[in-house]
Amino acid sequence: DTAGIRTVMITGDHVVTASAIARQLGILHDESEALTGAQLAAMPDEELDKNVSHYRVYARVTPTDKIRIVKAWQKSGNIVSMTGDGVNDAPALKAADIGCAMGITGTDVAKGAADMTLTDDNFATIVTAVKEGRGIYDNIRKAVHFLLSCNLGEILTVFLSMILWRESPLMPIQLLWINLVTDSLPALALGMEPVEHDVMQRKPRSKNESIFAHGLGWEAILEGCMMGCLTVIAYFLGAHSLPGHSIILGETMAFAVLAISQLVHAFNVRSSHSLFRVGLHTNLFMIGAFLISLVLMLVVLLVPPLQSIFEITTMTGAQWGMC
Repeated sequence: DTAGIRTVMITGDHVVTASAIARQLGILHDESEALTGAQLAAMPDEELDKNVSHYRVYARVTPTDKIRIVKAWQKSGNIVSMTGDGVNDAPALKAADIGCAMGITGTDVAKGAADMTLTDDNFATIVTAVKEGRGIYDNIRKAVHFLLSCNLGEILTVFLSMILWRESPLMPIQLLWINLVTDSLPALALGMEPVEHDVMQRKPRSKNESIFAHGLGWEAILEGCMMGCLTVIAYFLGAHSLPGHSIILGETMAFAVLAISQLVHAFNVRSSHSLFRVGLHTNLFMIGAFLISLVLMLVVLLVPPLQSIFEITTMTGAQWGMC
């Protein structure tokens, strides 16, 4: 229930037997929450749709009753997962949003109608599957969030500089290197992020929910604007403001600021919680990706032969401090 998932028992057993087992499992709390197949057959669809959330146990039901129950829950706006093992469960497994067949005792018909198979026939495994599924979806959102905000920052950097000075602060080879080094490895590391501790305290997302829901789209835009503006400021300082300013110094400072900002930003995307609460070392892949990407960036920024290839210059300690 804390994960926003309600368990309902649908069985062909007698209502007394089903109620006793359901009460032991914590599914049933009151006798009025149990419904027999005969009572269900006498109940109009409108009444069932209205009161379906009240019932927790359905006993002595037919295959047709199971489909009615599944569709009634769906009409009330719920995402329905149905488990079953017999031939008579196949229609309901097919009608449910997620049909889950038993892998050991399940019939071939049930497995064919289901969307997934529970290989160990252990209902508790579904909880683990839900947790892992939510973690995978979170990691996809994090990777999209990171890549979108970083690329938006790069676009804004070039766009604003062209408007203000009709100069591009980054050469094509520099943009390609940033995309190769600072975008790819941290994005892959975000895909390895462990499942967050509170993932099973959240309510299920709507099946029609956008991947940019809950403010992710606006966050990516704001973070991209922040990185873009910081990079433009760095370019302005190096190209037009600091003592000994030059275009190549501005490009170097913009290159360093944009790359390092993206690497630091990868840690920000890891969780909506504080990084100190999540733990810096809970994802060692991110630590490795950060260090490898940082070393590759520093090699380009500090080694003279590579500086000439990337059209950048050596910075002083004060200029590095500004970056």
